[in-house]
Amino acid sequence: MTVTDPETIVGLEDEETVLRRRRWARDRELRAPRSPQHLSTADFLTLGNAVCGFLAIYSITTGVLVPHITNPDAAPDKHSAATAVTLLLIGSMCDLFDGLVARKLRSSALGAELDNLADLISFGIAPAYFVAVWGMVSPGSNSRLSALIALTVLLAVVLRLARFSAVKVRPGVFQGMPCPMGAMTVIAIVLLDPPFLPGLLAIFGAAYLMVSRIEYPKPQGLLATATLCWIVVSIGCLAAWATGLPGGDNLLHIGAFAQIALAAMAPLLVIRRKVGQKVGDVRARRAESRVG
Repeated sequence: MTVTDPETIVGLEDEETVLRRRRWARDRELRAPRSPQHLSTADFLTLGNAVCGFLAIYSITTGVLVPHITNPDAAPDKHSAATAVTLLLIGSMCDLFDGLVARKLRSSALGAELDNLADLISFGIAPAYFVAVWGMVSPGSNSRLSALIALTVLLAVVLRLARFSAVKVRPGVFQGMPCPMGAMTVIAIVLLDPPFLPGLLAIFGAAYLMVSRIEYPKPQGLLATATLCWIVVSIGCLAAWATGLPGGDNLLHIGAFAQIALAAMAPLLVIRRKVGQKVGDVRARRAESRVG
């Protein structure tokens, strides 16, 4: 049926406008921040990140540190170490999804503060604790020196989180290596169990990258999917290593080296770009001198 009456057409348009405004109002209400007394779905993911960080510290204490104190000759428990790292990887997944959920659904006024506090536990205190424990149980190590480097990792994360809240950068990038990647890089170095001093230098380098001004891309779209897949693969490598499957040690080493390579990719690209610019400037000067 064709509507030709102008008043009927205007009435239909008015009805559509009212419905559209109602939808806009409903969407605006759903996405509006809740009061501090209420927690959103994203906040529960953030709290899950904090819980994972605490449980990782508990696992490494009961499974590695306490047995070493009671029996210094005992080998570290692979299951406890793998469980601790897996918990931090799950915390990374929670950290990846809480921002996505907050953008899609209603966020709360506590969201940003909770996120920083949870990140401090899982990606600051936990990896620093890993370094300190490694310095206690690793042969030929120095517990005081490892504690100093662990403190460097913790302070780097504190500064990184504070700068993230206070400094505005261009969309789509982080200034400095993100805390989850920094924490996983530090733990990858510890899992490789390198010689003590080179290992500490590598950990210090990871801490420096977190407070540097090197830009790292944010995990969005395909990169977020790739990050999630990498976390799942890393958990699989840890499980194979902890259960003693054939090739488990090799899988762990490959995964740890790959994590370190991913962390170093951004600074290597920056160095390559700067070297390319300098080479281009030198060639331009030579061309000008030849012409002159």
